[in-house]
Amino acid sequence: MNIALFDLDHTLLPIDSDFTWALFTNSIGWTDADESLKQNDIFYQQYVDGVLDMNEYVRFVTRAIRAHTPDEARAAHNRYLAEFIEPQVRAEALDLLRSHQQAGDTLVLITATNRFIAGPIGERLGFADENIIATELELDDTGWITGNIDGVANLREGKVHNLQQWLAARGLDWEKVHITFYSDSYNDVPLMEKSAVPVATNPDERLRALAQERGWRILDLFPTE
Repeated sequence: MNIALFDLDHTLLPIDSDFTWALFTNSIGWTDADESLKQNDIFYQQYVDGVLDMNEYVRFVTRAIRAHTPDEARAAHNRYLAEFIEPQVRAEALDLLRSHQQAGDTLVLITATNRFIAGPIGERLGFADENIIATELELDDTGWITGNIDGVANLREGKVHNLQQWLAARGLDWEKVHITFYSDSYNDVPLMEKSAVPVATNPDERLRALAQERGWRILDLFPTE
């Protein structure tokens, strides 16, 4: 099986969907803008530095969701998609996805962003739900989000673990697949090293330097924000 594997934020989208979700919840009055932006900047820098505590971050990013009913949260997400994500869906990204699809590759999205936020974005980009690997959220007895992570956070080595679980569930392993992996982030080096074809896409400074050193392909798909 040939797998075209994609990170989401700053790879297929020129934005960070977690950070943008916070901007959205600020705009509709679900979160305090000053406090939210300050905390979000801290978390984002921790992510860039490779030291982000995903458990702490997930509790932060889901707090506005948990304060509302499932119906209210899903309605808000529909608005978020229309107003904040749709304008960021670029032809270059869709063309890249289409080229792999036409080649017969299996498209898989793998993102540190939690499933509530990332799942509908992935579907908008054309990924099948079962081929979206995200940070899973623990659900309570009513089926609603608790603020905790379910399983292994989908970040750094966690992406390797979760992709391996995805493969195993399909009777596959690393030797039976050929993976082309597109990512912008140095955090994804563990998974890039496991991939047959790592592609540094809109790469951050550290990943660009590493890609140049190792001779990995560099793809500047579009300017990122």
